[in-house]
Amino acid sequence: MSTSDFPDRLVILGSKGGPAIRPGGPSPTSSLIDIGGRRCVVDCGLGVTRGLIDAGVVLKELDLIFITHMHSDHVLELGPLIHTAWTTGLATPVKVFGPADLIEYWDGFLSSMRYDIDLRIEDEGRPDLRDLVEIHLLQEGDVPLEDDNLSVKALRVDHPPVVDCYALRFEVDGWSVVFSADTAYFPPLADFSRGCDLLVHEAMLARGVDRIVEITGNGERLREHLLASHTMAPDAAKIAEAAGAKTLVLNHLIPADLPGFEKREWLEATKGFQGETIVSHDGLAITRS
Repeated sequence: MSTSDFPDRLVILGSKGGPAIRPGGPSPTSSLIDIGGRRCVVDCGLGVTRGLIDAGVVLKELDLIFITHMHSDHVLELGPLIHTAWTTGLATPVKVFGPADLIEYWDGFLSSMRYDIDLRIEDEGRPDLRDLVEIHLLQEGDVPLEDDNLSVKALRVDHPPVVDCYALRFEVDGWSVVFSADTAYFPPLADFSRGCDLLVHEAMLARGVDRIVEITGNGERLREHLLASHTMAPDAAKIAEAAGAKTLVLNHLIPADLPGFEKREWLEATKGFQGETIVSHDGLAITRS
């Protein structure tokens, strides 16, 4: 099945914020957006490969991958995803867009897998994986896709101490999806998201921060990071309302996998947004209407 056979859709593959995984809980951050005949993966946390398969993706049809920043819960499974796609028959180039440090990550992954890659080329007749991946560095503004149908734009957001962290806006005629990436409350994101159909925005609950700090054991250092670098759910609602977004999709949830935090609490926290609010979960699929 070609990508053009799929309707435009968003699939949340991993919905939790942070790198930890817990029994029965969701996976770290990754998403799929089929849009304008292109298949785009946004971030590659642990579980992205299985999530794509569960979403009906044939891995050898990988097309475009976007890494918003280099925190592990957004990039850890990038190399394994591409390598697994290669072992399933990938033979066409994959473009990967991300921050400058992505080059070092990819070179390091190839170096760590040199034995296996060289062996499979010689023993199984595969094309050289190193020739199939093009790394492109993200900058603010238009992302060069050489595609007259699909537009992608990037905006640097506020995620200290990370400097290169980018929100992304995907748009075809009549449908637009924005990913906030990881960010503190960042009012310029409202202009970037103006009039979008879906705003996929990270979100935290205040009492959830207390609980995460308690069980993780990093104390005030972790609390300081979370409060300085991420967005409380009511502030995500402010961005969505100011943007005039049609639907707010709460994602990169903190917490996403702890008992006692129910959907109604997230919805109550974002009641300042007058549009539709959806609380994400692994496997959530939203098809363009």
